[in-house]
Amino acid sequence: MPGNYRWFICMLLFAATTINYIDRQIFGLLKPELEKVFNWTETDYSRIVMAFTVCYAAGLLVYGRIIDRIGTRLGYTISVAVWSTVAMLHAVVRSALGFGIVRALLGLGESGNYPAGVKTVGEWFPPKERALAIGILDSGCNIGACVGPLLVPWLLAVYGWQAAFVVTGSLGFLWLILWLRVYRAPAKHPRVTPAELTYIQSGEEEAVAPTARLTWGQLLRLRQTWAFIIGKFFTDPIWFFFLFWLPSYFSAHFHLDLRKPSLPLVIVYAGTMIGSLGGGQLSSWLIKKGWPVHKARKTALLAAAACVIPIVITRYTTDIRVVVALIGLSAAANQAWSANIFAIVPDMFPQNAISSVVGLGGMAGAIGSFLFPIFIGFILDFYKNAGNIVAGYNIIFLVCGTSFLAAWVLIHYVTPKMEKIA
Repeated sequence: MPGNYRWFICMLLFAATTINYIDRQIFGLLKPELEKVFNWTETDYSRIVMAFTVCYAAGLLVYGRIIDRIGTRLGYTISVAVWSTVAMLHAVVRSALGFGIVRALLGLGESGNYPAGVKTVGEWFPPKERALAIGILDSGCNIGACVGPLLVPWLLAVYGWQAAFVVTGSLGFLWLILWLRVYRAPAKHPRVTPAELTYIQSGEEEAVAPTARLTWGQLLRLRQTWAFIIGKFFTDPIWFFFLFWLPSYFSAHFHLDLRKPSLPLVIVYAGTMIGSLGGGQLSSWLIKKGWPVHKARKTALLAAAACVIPIVITRYTTDIRVVVALIGLSAAANQAWSANIFAIVPDMFPQNAISSVVGLGGMAGAIGSFLFPIFIGFILDFYKNAGNIVAGYNIIFLVCGTSFLAAWVLIHYVTPKMEKIA
Protein backbone atom coordinates (compact mmCIF):
# COMPACT_ATOMS: atom_id res chain seq x y z
CA MET A 1 0.00 0.00 0.00
CA PRO A 2 1.32 3.48 -0.87
CA GLY A 3 1.78 6.01 1.89
CA ASN A 4 -0.51 8.98 2.44
CA TYR A 5 1.82 11.94 2.84
CA ARG A 6 0.36 13.50 -0.31
CA TRP A 7 -2.88 14.09 1.62
CA PHE A 8 -1.01 16.08 4.26
CA ILE A 9 0.29 18.29 1.46
CA CYS A 10 -3.28 18.57 0.21
CA MET A 11 -4.39 19.79 3.63
CA LEU A 12 -1.72 22.49 3.50
CA LEU A 13 -3.20 23.65 0.19
CA PHE A 14 -6.65 23.57 1.79
CA ALA A 15 -5.41 25.74 4.68
CA ALA A 16 -3.80 28.26 2.31
CA THR A 17 -7.01 28.58 0.31
CA THR A 18 -9.05 28.98 3.50
CA ILE A 19 -6.88 31.90 4.59
CA ASN A 20 -6.91 33.30 1.05
CA TYR A 21 -10.69 33.51 1.07
CA ILE A 22 -11.02 34.84 4.59
CA ASP A 23 -8.80 37.73 3.55
CA ARG A 24 -10.79 38.16 0.34
CA GLN A 25 -14.30 37.85 1.76
CA ILE A 26 -13.85 40.13 4.76
CA PHE A 27 -14.38 43.16 2.54
CA GLY A 28 -17.85 41.97 1.54
CA LEU A 29 -18.75 41.24 5.15
CA LEU A 30 -17.64 44.71 6.23
CA LYS A 31 -19.39 46.41 3.29
CA PRO A 32 -22.39 47.79 5.27
CA GLU A 33 -20.10 49.15 8.00
CA LEU A 34 -17.61 50.66 5.55
CA GLU A 35 -20.44 52.21 3.52
CA LYS A 36 -21.63 54.01 6.66
CA VAL A 37 -18.15 55.12 7.68
CA PHE A 38 -17.06 56.34 4.24
CA ASN A 39 -20.46 57.13 2.65
CA TRP A 40 -19.93 54.91 -0.41
CA THR A 41 -22.48 54.22 -3.16
CA GLU A 42 -22.99 50.80 -4.77
CA THR A 43 -20.92 52.07 -7.69
CA ASP A 44 -18.06 53.08 -5.37
CA TYR A 45 -18.05 49.58 -3.91
CA SER A 46 -18.18 48.00 -7.37
CA ARG A 47 -15.17 50.04 -8.48
CA ILE A 48 -13.16 48.90 -5.47
CA VAL A 49 -14.08 45.29 -6.25
CA MET A 50 -13.06 45.86 -9.87
CA ALA A 51 -9.66 47.15 -8.73
CA PHE A 52 -9.15 43.81 -7.00
CA THR A 53 -10.26 41.76 -10.00
CA VAL A 54 -8.16 43.67 -12.55
CA CYS A 55 -4.98 43.14 -10.55
CA TYR A 56 -6.01 39.58 -9.71
CA ALA A 57 -6.26 38.95 -13.46
CA ALA A 58 -2.85 40.45 -14.15
CA GLY A 59 -1.32 38.60 -11.23
CA LEU A 60 -2.65 35.24 -12.40
CA LEU A 61 -0.93 35.67 -15.74
CA VAL A 62 2.36 36.65 -14.14
CA TYR A 63 2.30 34.18 -11.24
CA GLY A 64 1.40 31.30 -13.53
CA ARG A 65 4.55 31.83 -15.55
CA ILE A 66 6.73 32.56 -12.52
CA ILE A 67 5.62 29.45 -10.61
CA ASP A 68 6.31 27.24 -13.64
CA ARG A 69 9.85 28.65 -13.53
CA ILE A 70 10.70 28.88 -9.81
CA GLY A 71 8.53 26.05 -8.48
CA THR A 72 5.67 25.81 -6.06
CA ARG A 73 7.61 26.12 -2.79
CA LEU A 74 9.06 29.56 -3.47
CA GLY A 75 6.14 30.71 -5.61
CA TYR A 76 3.59 29.97 -2.89
CA THR A 77 5.80 31.66 -0.30
CA ILE A 78 5.95 34.91 -2.26
CA SER A 79 2.21 34.91 -2.90
CA VAL A 80 1.16 34.32 0.72
CA ALA A 81 3.66 36.81 2.11
CA VAL A 82 2.44 39.55 -0.24
CA TRP A 83 -1.29 39.05 0.28
CA SER A 84 -1.00 38.71 4.07
CA THR A 85 0.98 41.94 4.36
CA VAL A 86 -1.46 43.87 2.18
CA ALA A 87 -4.49 42.39 3.98
CA MET A 88 -3.23 43.89 7.24
CA LEU A 89 -2.59 47.26 5.57
CA HIS A 90 -6.35 47.65 4.97
CA ALA A 91 -6.57 48.78 8.60
CA VAL A 92 -4.78 52.06 7.92
CA VAL A 93 -6.78 53.11 4.83
CA ARG A 94 -9.24 56.02 5.11
CA SER A 95 -10.70 56.59 1.61
CA ALA A 96 -12.33 54.81 -1.33
CA LEU A 97 -9.17 55.46 -3.38
CA GLY A 98 -7.03 53.96 -0.63
CA PHE A 99 -9.21 50.87 -0.46
CA GLY A 100 -9.01 50.57 -4.23
CA ILE A 101 -5.20 50.57 -4.01
CA VAL A 102 -4.91 48.00 -1.23
CA ARG A 103 -7.57 45.78 -2.84
CA ALA A 104 -5.59 45.95 -6.07
CA LEU A 105 -2.41 44.90 -4.26
CA LEU A 106 -4.34 42.14 -2.48
CA GLY A 107 -5.48 40.87 -5.88
CA LEU A 108 -1.86 40.70 -7.04
CA GLY A 109 -0.84 38.72 -3.97
CA GLU A 110 -3.80 36.34 -3.84
CA SER A 111 -3.53 35.47 -7.53
CA GLY A 112 -0.69 33.06 -6.81
CA ASN A 113 -2.82 30.67 -4.76
CA TYR A 114 -4.50 28.65 -7.50
CA PRO A 115 -1.61 28.44 -10.00
CA ALA A 116 0.61 27.16 -7.17
CA GLY A 117 -2.07 24.92 -5.66
CA VAL A 118 -3.17 23.22 -8.88
CA LYS A 119 0.46 22.69 -9.95
CA THR A 120 1.15 21.10 -6.57
CA VAL A 121 -1.79 18.73 -7.05
CA GLY A 122 -0.47 17.82 -10.51
CA GLU A 123 2.91 16.98 -8.94
CA TRP A 124 1.56 15.04 -5.96
CA PHE A 125 -1.49 13.11 -7.25
CA PRO A 126 -2.29 10.61 -10.03
CA PRO A 127 -5.14 11.53 -12.44
CA LYS A 128 -7.77 9.46 -10.61
CA GLU A 129 -7.24 11.47 -7.40
CA ARG A 130 -6.69 14.94 -8.82
CA ALA A 131 -10.30 16.16 -8.90
CA LEU A 132 -10.82 15.06 -5.30
CA ALA A 133 -7.54 16.69 -4.22
CA ILE A 134 -8.49 19.89 -6.04
CA GLY A 135 -11.94 19.64 -4.47
CA ILE A 136 -10.30 19.57 -1.04
CA LEU A 137 -8.02 22.47 -1.99
CA ASP A 138 -10.98 24.39 -3.40
CA SER A 139 -13.16 23.68 -0.36
CA GLY A 140 -10.80 25.94 1.55
CA CYS A 141 -12.56 28.90 -0.02
CA ASN A 142 -15.84 27.50 1.31
CA ILE A 143 -14.49 27.07 4.83
CA GLY A 144 -13.04 30.55 4.63
CA ALA A 145 -16.44 31.82 3.54
CA CYS A 146 -18.02 30.03 6.54
CA VAL A 147 -15.48 31.24 9.08
CA GLY A 148 -15.75 34.82 7.87
CA PRO A 149 -19.45 35.41 8.77
CA LEU A 150 -18.74 34.01 12.25
CA LEU A 151 -15.37 35.62 13.00
CA VAL A 152 -15.61 39.01 11.31
CA PRO A 153 -18.85 40.26 12.96
CA TRP A 154 -17.40 39.38 16.36
CA LEU A 155 -14.14 41.21 15.62
CA LEU A 156 -16.13 44.17 14.28
CA ALA A 157 -18.39 44.37 17.32
CA VAL A 158 -15.63 43.95 19.91
CA TYR A 159 -12.56 45.56 18.34
CA GLY A 160 -13.71 47.46 15.23
CA TRP A 161 -13.23 47.00 11.50
CA GLN A 162 -9.51 47.81 11.59
CA ALA A 163 -8.78 44.91 13.95
CA ALA A 164 -10.76 42.57 11.71
CA PHE A 165 -8.33 43.25 8.85
CA VAL A 166 -5.24 42.90 11.06
CA VAL A 167 -6.27 39.61 12.70
CA THR A 168 -7.35 37.87 9.50
CA GLY A 169 -4.34 39.16 7.58
CA SER A 170 -1.90 37.72 10.12
CA LEU A 171 -3.09 34.14 9.54
CA GLY A 172 -1.04 33.77 6.37
CA PHE A 173 2.24 34.24 8.22
CA LEU A 174 1.39 31.35 10.54
CA TRP A 175 0.78 29.15 7.48
CA LEU A 176 4.11 30.18 5.94
CA ILE A 177 6.05 28.87 8.93
CA LEU A 178 4.65 25.36 8.41
CA TRP A 179 4.90 25.48 4.61
CA LEU A 180 8.58 26.39 4.56
CA ARG A 181 9.33 23.77 7.17
CA VAL A 182 7.68 20.75 5.53
CA TYR A 183 7.28 21.27 1.78
CA ARG A 184 9.55 19.60 -0.79
CA ALA A 185 8.85 18.05 -4.21
CA PRO A 186 7.62 14.42 -3.86
CA ALA A 187 10.73 12.91 -5.49
CA LYS A 188 12.94 14.72 -2.95
CA HIS A 189 10.73 14.46 0.12
CA PRO A 190 12.07 12.22 2.93
CA ARG A 191 8.52 11.38 4.07
CA VAL A 192 7.44 9.98 0.69
CA THR A 193 8.02 6.23 0.39
CA PRO A 194 9.08 4.62 -2.91
CA ALA A 195 5.65 2.96 -3.08
CA GLU A 196 3.84 6.28 -2.71
CA LEU A 197 6.09 7.95 -5.28
CA THR A 198 5.34 5.15 -7.76
CA TYR A 199 1.62 5.55 -7.06
CA ILE A 200 1.80 9.34 -7.56
CA GLN A 201 3.44 8.83 -10.94
CA SER A 202 0.97 6.13 -12.05
CA GLY A 203 -1.93 6.53 -14.44
CA GLU A 204 -0.39 9.11 -16.73
CA GLU A 205 -1.07 8.75 -20.43
CA GLU A 206 1.64 7.74 -22.81
CA ALA A 207 2.39 11.33 -23.78
CA VAL A 208 5.54 12.51 -22.07
CA ALA A 209 6.00 16.10 -20.93
CA PRO A 210 8.20 17.98 -23.39
CA THR A 211 11.47 19.39 -22.16
CA ALA A 212 10.83 22.74 -23.89
CA ARG A 213 8.50 25.07 -22.01
CA LEU A 214 5.44 26.11 -24.02
CA THR A 215 5.17 29.86 -24.64
CA TRP A 216 1.96 31.81 -24.08
CA GLY A 217 1.57 32.06 -27.85
CA GLN A 218 1.84 28.29 -28.22
CA LEU A 219 -0.62 27.72 -25.38
CA LEU A 220 -3.15 30.14 -26.88
CA ARG A 221 -3.10 28.20 -30.15
CA LEU A 222 -4.29 25.05 -28.36
CA ARG A 223 -7.99 24.13 -28.11
CA GLN A 224 -7.33 22.65 -24.67
CA THR A 225 -6.23 26.05 -23.36
CA TRP A 226 -9.37 27.70 -24.69
CA ALA A 227 -11.57 25.07 -23.05
CA PHE A 228 -10.19 26.07 -19.66
CA ILE A 229 -10.32 29.79 -20.50
CA ILE A 230 -14.00 29.52 -21.48
CA GLY A 231 -14.85 27.55 -18.36
CA LYS A 232 -13.30 30.21 -16.13
CA PHE A 233 -14.52 33.31 -18.00
CA PHE A 234 -18.19 32.34 -17.82
CA THR A 235 -18.26 31.00 -14.27
CA ASP A 236 -15.69 32.78 -12.07
CA PRO A 237 -17.79 35.98 -12.00
CA ILE A 238 -20.63 34.05 -10.40
CA TRP A 239 -18.48 32.96 -7.47
CA PHE A 240 -17.22 36.52 -7.04
CA PHE A 241 -20.85 37.64 -6.88
CA PHE A 242 -21.62 35.00 -4.24
CA LEU A 243 -18.58 36.11 -2.27
CA PHE A 244 -18.92 39.89 -2.43
CA TRP A 245 -22.67 40.51 -2.75
CA LEU A 246 -24.54 37.73 -0.93
CA PRO A 247 -24.04 39.38 2.48
CA SER A 248 -25.61 42.59 1.14
CA TYR A 249 -28.41 40.63 -0.55
CA PHE A 250 -29.46 38.99 2.70
CA SER A 251 -29.12 42.31 4.49
CA ALA A 252 -31.34 44.10 1.94
CA HIS A 253 -33.92 41.34 1.42
CA PHE A 254 -34.20 39.83 4.90
CA HIS A 255 -32.79 42.68 7.03
CA LEU A 256 -30.01 40.55 8.50
CA ASP A 257 -27.64 42.43 10.80
CA LEU A 258 -24.18 41.70 9.40
CA ARG A 259 -22.61 42.97 12.61
CA LYS A 260 -23.76 39.68 14.14
CA PRO A 261 -22.93 36.08 13.12
CA SER A 262 -25.09 35.25 10.09
CA LEU A 263 -26.52 31.70 10.03
CA PRO A 264 -27.94 31.93 6.46
CA LEU A 265 -24.52 32.86 5.08
CA VAL A 266 -22.83 30.11 7.08
CA ILE A 267 -25.32 27.56 5.70
CA VAL A 268 -24.80 28.71 2.11
CA TYR A 269 -21.01 28.71 2.33
CA ALA A 270 -20.89 25.44 4.30
CA GLY A 271 -22.85 23.79 1.50
CA THR A 272 -20.19 24.81 -0.97
CA MET A 273 -17.72 22.52 0.79
CA ILE A 274 -20.03 19.60 0.01
CA GLY A 275 -20.04 20.75 -3.60
CA SER A 276 -16.24 20.90 -3.79
CA LEU A 277 -15.74 17.46 -2.28
CA GLY A 278 -18.76 15.87 -3.97
CA GLY A 279 -17.90 17.24 -7.40
CA GLY A 280 -14.32 16.07 -7.12
CA GLN A 281 -15.37 12.68 -5.77
CA LEU A 282 -17.90 12.18 -8.59
CA SER A 283 -15.41 12.35 -11.44
CA SER A 284 -12.79 10.42 -9.42
CA TRP A 285 -15.37 7.68 -8.77
CA LEU A 286 -16.30 7.51 -12.46
CA ILE A 287 -12.63 7.20 -13.45
CA LYS A 288 -12.13 4.37 -10.95
CA LYS A 289 -15.18 2.70 -12.52
CA GLY A 290 -13.33 2.65 -15.83
CA TRP A 291 -14.75 5.75 -17.50
CA PRO A 292 -12.38 7.71 -19.77
CA VAL A 293 -11.01 10.71 -17.90
CA HIS A 294 -12.54 13.26 -20.28
CA LYS A 295 -15.98 11.67 -20.09
CA ALA A 296 -15.89 11.58 -16.29
CA ARG A 297 -14.85 15.23 -16.07
CA LYS A 298 -17.50 16.41 -18.53
CA THR A 299 -20.24 14.42 -16.82
CA ALA A 300 -19.36 16.00 -13.48
CA LEU A 301 -19.24 19.46 -15.08
CA LEU A 302 -22.67 18.96 -16.67
CA ALA A 303 -24.19 17.80 -13.39
CA ALA A 304 -22.79 20.88 -11.68
CA ALA A 305 -24.11 23.20 -14.41
CA ALA A 306 -27.60 21.73 -14.06
CA CYS A 307 -27.60 22.26 -10.30
CA VAL A 308 -26.86 25.99 -10.62
CA ILE A 309 -30.04 26.64 -12.60
CA PRO A 310 -32.52 26.57 -9.65
CA ILE A 311 -31.15 29.89 -8.35
CA VAL A 312 -33.47 31.64 -10.82
CA ILE A 313 -36.46 30.48 -8.74
CA THR A 314 -35.50 32.75 -5.83
CA ARG A 315 -37.53 35.57 -7.38
CA TYR A 316 -40.73 33.64 -6.73
CA THR A 317 -40.35 33.20 -2.96
CA THR A 318 -39.85 35.35 0.13
CA ASP A 319 -39.27 32.39 2.46
CA ILE A 320 -35.70 32.74 3.69
CA ARG A 321 -35.39 28.97 4.16
CA VAL A 322 -36.24 28.33 0.50
CA VAL A 323 -33.95 31.12 -0.66
CA VAL A 324 -31.05 29.78 1.41
CA ALA A 325 -31.66 26.28 0.01
CA LEU A 326 -31.74 27.48 -3.62
CA ILE A 327 -28.71 29.74 -3.33
CA GLY A 328 -26.90 27.09 -1.29
CA LEU A 329 -27.48 24.46 -3.99
CA SER A 330 -26.27 26.80 -6.71
CA ALA A 331 -23.20 27.86 -4.74
CA ALA A 332 -22.35 24.22 -3.99
CA ALA A 333 -22.70 23.37 -7.68
CA ASN A 334 -20.42 26.28 -8.48
CA GLN A 335 -17.71 24.68 -6.38
CA ALA A 336 -18.34 21.21 -7.83
CA TRP A 337 -17.72 22.81 -11.21
CA SER A 338 -14.56 24.48 -9.92
CA ALA A 339 -13.06 21.20 -8.67
CA ASN A 340 -13.45 19.61 -12.10
CA ILE A 341 -12.56 22.58 -14.29
CA PHE A 342 -9.23 22.87 -12.49
CA ALA A 343 -8.67 19.10 -12.77
CA ILE A 344 -8.80 19.19 -16.58
CA VAL A 345 -5.57 21.23 -16.66
CA PRO A 346 -3.17 18.55 -15.32
CA ASP A 347 -5.25 16.04 -17.32
CA MET A 348 -4.42 17.81 -20.59
CA PHE A 349 -1.09 19.61 -20.05
CA PRO A 350 2.49 18.67 -19.06
CA GLN A 351 3.84 19.67 -15.66
CA ASN A 352 5.88 22.58 -16.99
CA ALA A 353 2.76 24.27 -18.43
CA ILE A 354 0.18 23.72 -15.67
CA SER A 355 0.62 26.98 -13.76
CA SER A 356 0.81 28.97 -16.99
CA VAL A 357 -2.50 27.53 -18.20
CA VAL A 358 -4.11 28.05 -14.79
CA GLY A 359 -2.85 31.63 -14.95
CA LEU A 360 -4.33 32.20 -18.42
CA GLY A 361 -7.68 30.72 -17.44
CA GLY A 362 -7.65 32.50 -14.12
CA MET A 363 -6.96 35.78 -15.89
CA ALA A 364 -9.95 35.15 -18.16
CA GLY A 365 -12.08 34.44 -15.11
CA ALA A 366 -10.85 37.61 -13.44
CA ILE A 367 -11.62 39.66 -16.56
CA GLY A 368 -15.15 38.29 -16.43
CA SER A 369 -15.21 39.12 -12.74
CA PHE A 370 -14.12 42.66 -13.58
CA LEU A 371 -16.84 43.14 -16.18
CA PHE A 372 -19.66 41.55 -14.17
CA PRO A 373 -19.46 44.06 -11.27
CA ILE A 374 -19.98 46.89 -13.78
CA PHE A 375 -23.28 45.28 -14.68
CA ILE A 376 -24.05 44.51 -11.03
CA GLY A 377 -23.32 48.06 -9.86
CA PHE A 378 -25.50 49.57 -12.60
CA ILE A 379 -28.41 47.20 -11.96
CA LEU A 380 -28.33 47.51 -8.17
CA ASP A 381 -27.98 51.29 -8.17
CA PHE A 382 -30.89 51.58 -10.63
CA TYR A 383 -33.21 49.36 -8.60
CA LYS A 384 -31.99 50.76 -5.28
CA ASN A 385 -32.94 54.26 -6.43
CA ALA A 386 -36.29 52.85 -7.57
CA GLY A 387 -36.84 51.46 -4.07
CA ASN A 388 -36.68 47.77 -5.06
CA ILE A 389 -33.08 46.55 -4.91
CA VAL A 390 -34.25 42.93 -4.56
CA ALA A 391 -35.57 43.08 -8.14
CA GLY A 392 -32.04 43.93 -9.23
CA TYR A 393 -30.68 40.87 -7.45
CA ASN A 394 -33.30 38.71 -9.20
CA ILE A 395 -31.97 39.82 -12.60
CA ILE A 396 -28.45 38.95 -11.52
CA PHE A 397 -29.60 35.51 -10.30
CA LEU A 398 -30.98 34.85 -13.80
CA VAL A 399 -27.52 35.43 -15.27
CA CYS A 400 -25.98 33.20 -12.60
CA GLY A 401 -28.37 30.36 -13.37
CA THR A 402 -27.59 30.16 -17.10
CA SER A 403 -23.86 30.88 -17.32
CA PHE A 404 -22.58 27.42 -16.36
CA LEU A 405 -24.65 25.56 -18.95
CA ALA A 406 -23.48 27.99 -21.63
CA ALA A 407 -19.87 27.36 -20.58
CA TRP A 408 -20.32 23.57 -20.69
CA VAL A 409 -21.74 23.67 -24.24
CA LEU A 410 -18.81 25.75 -25.46
CA ILE A 411 -16.23 23.55 -23.71
CA HIS A 412 -17.75 20.44 -25.28
CA TYR A 413 -17.65 22.08 -28.70
CA VAL A 414 -14.02 23.19 -28.36
CA THR A 415 -12.59 19.94 -26.90
CA PRO A 416 -14.91 16.94 -27.38
CA LYS A 417 -12.35 14.48 -25.94
CA MET A 418 -9.92 16.74 -24.02
CA GLU A 419 -6.83 15.12 -25.53
CA LYS A 420 -3.51 15.20 -23.64
CA ILE A 421 -0.91 17.55 -25.13
CA ALA A 422 1.86 15.43 -26.62
